Amino acid sequence: MEVFWFIPTHGDGRYLGTSEGARAVTYHYCKQIAQAADELGYSGVLLPTGKSCEDAWIVASTLVPVTERLKFLVAVRPGLVTPTLAARMSSTLDRFSKGRLLINVVAGGDPVELAGDGVFLAHDERYELTDEFLAVWRKELEGESVDFEGDYVRVEGGQVLYPPIQKPYPPLYFGGSSDAAMEVAAEHVDVYLTWGEPPAQVKQKIEQMRTLAKAKGRKLRFGIRLHVIVRPTEEEAWLAADELIANLDEETIASAQHIFARMDSEGQRRMTRMHNGDRSKLEISPNLWAGIGLVRGGAGTALVGSPEQVATRMKEYEELGIETFILSGYPHLEEAYRTAELLFPHIPLSGFAEQKGPAFISPFGEMIANNEIPKAKRHEDTQHARSNKVEV
Repeated sequence: MEVFWFIPTHGDGRYLGTSEGARAVTYHYCKQIAQAADELGYSGVLLPTGKSCEDAWIVASTLVPVTERLKFLVAVRPGLVTPTLAARMSSTLDRFSKGRLLINVVAGGDPVELAGDGVFLAHDERYELTDEFLAVWRKELEGESVDFEGDYVRVEGGQVLYPPIQKPYPPLYFGGSSDAAMEVAAEHVDVYLTWGEPPAQVKQKIEQMRTLAKAKGRKLRFGIRLHVIVRPTEEEAWLAADELIANLDEETIASAQHIFARMDSEGQRRMTRMHNGDRSKLEISPNLWAGIGLVRGGAGTALVGSPEQVATRMKEYEELGIETFILSGYPHLEEAYRTAELLFPHIPLSGFAEQKGPAFISPFGEMIANNEIPKAKRHEDTQHARSNKVEV
């Protein structure tokens, strides 16, 4: 499996729904997170999109030069940009990053926000537009000169003169749970993404997407977007989850739920239905917690537990067909390290982290008395020591 991290350009902090413990998301902070992810062995990073975020393309272009291997999953927004311009932008960033660009196709899910961006299309119409957009985008990056006239897109002689490094184009990622979205995904994308739903629901989605893609003579890969709260013990992890929403009041939850209700995103509806704003029903599946979705739009669930428990849940998703895990945690800089240190030794990683092995963070830690290399502590010894400490 490959593991991505997240660049929180829409804000970060220690608690949800409050300014307490918040921190400014500056360029230098984003750079710290990107460089940490690059060094720790994450395969890539997701950059969010929307009016609450810094512009993903500009952020990615500033972080590419200060990283070495990291891939950047950046949103293309049909309706906000023409397919020819988007293709040209994609080719440029792919070439200038030496093939480190991934494309996240986002049709949007909030009619109010979309209206502010000048898009006044109904839900299914946006996916019809996306279908036409991707047809043009793909052909141009494959080197064709495109003449196209659809219901939403018209292009005459569309061309990309400078080809991308990745062939035939940077891989397309896409998340959408409605029938209209799934049809577009089956036709065009390389990796279908789902938010962190219980395994039975994810299995159903994957099977549906495989059937749709097979009917079009295509095969898809699959990924999942989740938060993660991993600690040395399960008890510590659940305490950390409770702490994350400790300052969240009912008024803030109600306000967030009101905003979610206006959205026409089927994925957001599925996220909201998992808890309906009720804090007493947040563990929706073993080690799968919906507390983040009380106030955060989009991905609202987290894997919570010990390294062994979280790894077990990830392997359950992997058995269903999930290859890519896009993770995040609050605050994102510290949790990037914590997740790598605790979780990575327990999962079958692909790429850089696998090659570097256990030494991807540090060969051994700090020397003892300036002379001795510390010995590795067995898991059972650590658990025994923690138990004795609790008893005392």
